[in-house]
Amino acid sequence: MPSLLAGDFGNLEASAKKAEASGGDALHLDIMDGCFVPNLSMGPDVVKMAGRAVHIPLNVHLMLIRPDLHIRRFVDAGADTILIHIESACDVSKTLNDIREAGAAPGLVLNPETPWEALRTHLDEADEILCMTVHPGFGGQGFMPEVLPKIEALRRAAGAKDIVVDGGIDLKTVESAARGGANAIVAGSSLYSSKNMAADLLLMRQKVDAFHG
Repeated sequence: MPSLLAGDFGNLEASAKKAEASGGDALHLDIMDGCFVPNLSMGPDVVKMAGRAVHIPLNVHLMLIRPDLHIRRFVDAGADTILIHIESACDVSKTLNDIREAGAAPGLVLNPETPWEALRTHLDEADEILCMTVHPGFGGQGFMPEVLPKIEALRRAAGAKDIVVDGGIDLKTVESAARGGANAIVAGSSLYSSKNMAADLLLMRQKVDAFHG
């Protein structure tokens, strides 16, 4: 799924529409508070704008110290899935349950250094698991292959649950991620800088389907 963080911040609506027109299954939105990660990005109003602009699901990644304080605002803004970090300062089980009760699908995110066992007790509470393959906060970073063994371990532990990889994904690294166990990917810089987003997105999907189709 294309990540709007790599879109044109002077015209995010057009960038969101480009993701949909290019065949994106969903639109990924990175929400950063400047504390949990060293960057500021978007808020609920951007999610609301995206909901008006496109008809594909909105996959909202909360990089916040206290995501539990903001669930209702993002659900009301139109988030279909809300992902929170296992490293955040909240009651993870309660927050995942609050997301589900509010009407969105809950997901969990792991930073590169966090072992997969950190969310072992929460696997049944989340609909998807996202593994960061860069340090969260900024787009354009290189894929961290050292995270691949964790993805493999998660695939064995999570069974058929969706495992998403986010960070440094391009036409080369997508194959490693898929081989390791990821059945969904988030790509930002490589797609929005592509001369043909639709063609690259299709090729990425084919590479993932080769392992998980």
